[in-house]
Amino acid sequence: MQELERKFKAYYLTAIFSLIFAVVGFSYNAWRLEATEDNNNIRTASFEVLTELAELQQLIYSAHYDHDKINGNPRTGWVKVGLVVDLSSLIGEQVATKAMQLKVSWSGNWDSIENSREAVDALIADIDSVRLAIKETLKNLN
Repeated sequence: MQELERKFKAYYLTAIFSLIFAVVGFSYNAWRLEATEDNNNIRTASFEVLTELAELQQLIYSAHYDHDKINGNPRTGWVKVGLVVDLSSLIGEQVATKAMQLKVSWSGNWDSIENSREAVDALIADIDSVRLAIKETLKNLN
């Protein structure tokens, strides 16, 4: 009888340990999948924003240096800035803040980029600021 009780205790302990191990393993797996999905979303949004920033920078240079009214169209710039602001909220708070600063800068300088070097420099500095914030965010992903 003593032997049977000892075997049941060992069986119960094994079953409890197995259940705990399974729950912990499942919890970790669920957390890891969630983190991986978040990181994927951040990366995808980051690459899209970096593309839009490059196109915005090209638009600014076309307007300022080439006086090209088609490739340097400020309405296209407004769309790009709006998209950058929208996607930046998916990347992180720091990027969203920098993107809003870019939008404010764009709204104050868009009409003078063709003739003002200061406006161009301010906008390029804000674009670089958003890029830097994106790079920091990507570097810190887990």
